[in-house]
Amino acid sequence: MAASLRFPPSLDQKLDLLGGAAAFDLSCACGDAPSRERGLDGRWIYPAALPSGRRVPMLKVLQHGGCERGCHYCAERLGGGGEPLTFSPDELARLFVELHQRERVFGLFLSSAIRGGAVRTMDRMLATAELLRRRHRFRGYLHLKVIPGAEPAQVEQAMALATRVSVNMELPTAAQLARVAPAKPMQEQILGPMRQIARAEAEGRYSRGGQTTQLVVGAADETDHQIARAADWLYRRLSLRRVYYSGFQPVPGTPLEGRAPAPFIREHRLYQLDFLLRRYGFELDEIPFSDDGSLERDVDPKTAWAQRHPERFPVEVNSAAVEELVRVPGIGPGSARNLVRMRRESRLRGVDALRAAGSTWRVAASYVLLDGRAPRIARQLSLPFS
Repeated sequence: MAASLRFPPSLDQKLDLLGGAAAFDLSCACGDAPSRERGLDGRWIYPAALPSGRRVPMLKVLQHGGCERGCHYCAERLGGGGEPLTFSPDELARLFVELHQRERVFGLFLSSAIRGGAVRTMDRMLATAELLRRRHRFRGYLHLKVIPGAEPAQVEQAMALATRVSVNMELPTAAQLARVAPAKPMQEQILGPMRQIARAEAEGRYSRGGQTTQLVVGAADETDHQIARAADWLYRRLSLRRVYYSGFQPVPGTPLEGRAPAPFIREHRLYQLDFLLRRYGFELDEIPFSDDGSLERDVDPKTAWAQRHPERFPVEVNSAAVEELVRVPGIGPGSARNLVRMRRESRLRGVDALRAAGSTWRVAASYVLLDGRAPRIARQLSLPFS
């Protein structure tokens, strides 16, 4: 096992505390239900998923702690709980390069609490990125958070330097955002930069990792339907690469400290719905929501849809198009393509074909036919469509 890396006490403390403070920002592509636990050496280093799908160790850290704004759910609000810590651009660039050279991290996700105004804060983050790209010749993965209130020229510079950028929307409506983050007007400071990035992508001026965002789940009485509608709009109108969902966790000393945490299953169901919108060809109005706008908790959204559409099943695996197969519970895009490839070689007749394709075959078996017959497991369990 490699020896633990140690930095001078001041830098070590900053890395520990400012890394921990970045833990709840999920927009750096750390998976579909990202871990918020420490990684290597007890540091805040995460197994992050790159735009390519490759998983690599990512350092997540704030440039500054102790935000001057007063978002009701944030531990860094109004200066945080003590003397705010700060990395100078040179300190943070050198620290990251050392970790990278020792192969402890692959890339960097850099965000910040706002200190001295949004423009000044963004300048320091951009200076760190400039040092990494120009002085240290770092060509790897760099994700920059665009600070709400950054100037358009700073957004352009962030796109020029970063592999991926993000602007956190946080809540699905302007009214909800104003309730918990009154210093972040949605149109000017959130949607304005997001539209600027989308235009740059459409014009071919920014074509690397695109942009992502984060929505907090459970902080402002928002419904699952409102969250899903916001995500769907972002995908369709602004071509976002990913929307991430962060279940609200109360922080002592904040105005929302007495609010109940969001159940993990709620966050999980939103991620499942997100996949249906992004990769499975579903439209938002096909997703079943309860009268109060909630997703079902005891069944995933695709299964809930399938249960409401018995006329679509069973699906004959040997003839169905990929678009039909991905609507079968237990079959995703990858396993659907595998099934199509496998049936070109031979007729698929047994449940082993579902297993070999990589599907969740015990689920899929009750919704399909294989060469005109329900799979044996479905008949034995007396499942639907047997």
